[in-house]
Amino acid sequence: MNIEIAIAKLPTHTLIDLPIFIRSSKEPGPVVLISGGVHGDEINGVVTAKRIMEEMDEGLELLKGTLIFIPLVNIYGFLSNSRTFPDGRDLNRSFPGSKKGSLASSIAFILSNEIIPQIDYGIDFHTGGRMLTNFPQIRVDYKDKVAMDLAKAFGTHFVVNSKYIEKSFRKTAYKAKKHILVYEGGESMRLDEYAIEEAVNGSKRLLKSLGMLAEAPDPLETILLKESNWVRAKASGIFNASVKVGESVKKGQILARISDPYGQVKIPVKAPTNGHIIGINNLPVINTGDALVHIGKE
Repeated sequence: MNIEIAIAKLPTHTLIDLPIFIRSSKEPGPVVLISGGVHGDEINGVVTAKRIMEEMDEGLELLKGTLIFIPLVNIYGFLSNSRTFPDGRDLNRSFPGSKKGSLASSIAFILSNEIIPQIDYGIDFHTGGRMLTNFPQIRVDYKDKVAMDLAKAFGTHFVVNSKYIEKSFRKTAYKAKKHILVYEGGESMRLDEYAIEEAVNGSKRLLKSLGMLAEAPDPLETILLKESNWVRAKASGIFNASVKVGESVKKGQILARISDPYGQVKIPVKAPTNGHIIGINNLPVINTGDALVHIGKE
């Protein structure tokens, strides 16, 4: 079953709908939300949700329960290649929203009142920001034991301890006693085939753990990261990383070098701790204070 919820109109008076796709088994079971594009420029999540839905329509059997797909939540951002809405508001900081509020607030209101009450669990797909690549990871508050079990069942490379953020989709669902995982993989405005593949595989592993699928890819070796921090630039210049996402590093290891455009200055960027590279800045020209390398600690 497919439904469309009217949201608003463009300045041209073109109607904008929020398409929602529902796939149900004859057997009762959990209701799981699969959503992407909360940030309009994070295309990997849109493609991930689309691919899972395509597999369901091509014969992947749902043993029990229901899947609710919202591949593209932030249609406005998608149309303008933007993370936010036309007024600059971030949907993921607009929950629980308001029926008479901004565009972001009104969509948050729809999700809070029409979708969250219907679900038991959810997976919300995200990427890094512009020029920031995230290695496949699940972000979950370690205090949420149900979500932790779901994260382990998802079975991707890293599970990162990430506290609930006020006015976020995940926090609003948690207040309603629902559990939504946040998957991070790849970079905004760029398709990352490995991040998409791992998002699809992890979703299947999670659904299998809930008894909703018969088969799923084998889980990866998952590393639990109790905290994570960005190493920031102590100088401006040309950033040349010598590590890649997914690698393990030792305290004091050189992660990158920052140089001036003329080759007169070279400043090493060293790891402040042992850990794992879960994100990296791809921008070659950086300024003092910019986030460069994201390190997670076990």
